[in-house]
Amino acid sequence: MPKTKSGSYTLLFIVALLALSTFLGLEKPATATVVVFLAPEVLFNIGNFPVTNSFFWSIFISLVLMAGAFKLNSSIKEQPGSFQNFVEAIIEGAFKFIGTLNRDEKKAKILFPIVFTMFLFILSANLFAFLPGSAAATYNGATLFRSVMSDYTVVFMLTLVSIMTAQVVAVVANGPIGYIGKYLNFSSPLAFVLGLMDIVGEFSKILSLSFRLFGNVFAGEVLGSVMLFLMPFFLPLPFMFMGLLSAFIQAFVFSLLTTIFITMSWESPAPEDPVGT
Repeated sequence: MPKTKSGSYTLLFIVALLALSTFLGLEKPATATVVVFLAPEVLFNIGNFPVTNSFFWSIFISLVLMAGAFKLNSSIKEQPGSFQNFVEAIIEGAFKFIGTLNRDEKKAKILFPIVFTMFLFILSANLFAFLPGSAAATYNGATLFRSVMSDYTVVFMLTLVSIMTAQVVAVVANGPIGYIGKYLNFSSPLAFVLGLMDIVGEFSKILSLSFRLFGNVFAGEVLGSVMLFLMPFFLPLPFMFMGLLSAFIQAFVFSLLTTIFITMSWESPAPEDPVGT
């Protein structure tokens, strides 16, 4: 395919931007470094309780979501406008999607609030990380803003809510005896070993679900910081767009896996002897 003049100009423009970004990135003090904190920084203390930057923003985002929910609920009209139609289309689409996974509208109505709330909270927390100038703001010598999902404590607690909900559903669906019998089945040696493997599998869900979200968000935050340090202009833009895409994907995957785990617990059959009788 022959090169066009406009294509050559575009390539030249991109090369010039990269060269300019590299040149400007070199103009920094010799002692300049990239500092990455795995643990959140403490902003202030309330008595003996330390308030970290991630905890502060998790509370702020929760309040914003609750205020938005109350505002939307109070502004519902019989003849909806374009914005109300847009919101209703999103909620209806999410509910139908959960219904297709759960295959039971009654169960979907019970499951939808917790799953959709998780999705909105994770998505909002990820998107707040892209607020302009958020990385430069400090308070008491600590970075004021930190991506909430890059704090493993928050992610771990969300994961516990997800997995514990699945366990409660399994107890309700199968009864306490049936639930315990799934993991402690003494009908045969093989059934007992499989039950122990199921216990290990439940704990592995906590690790896999939490590390997937935490790892992707934290890695994206570190990559963005490094690219801004090396080449602060133009070059970080593609990585920021990838981060925006990842913000949606990670929220969707976490909510999807939560739906699958709870649905599996709901539909788990009563324990049987795998060897047969």
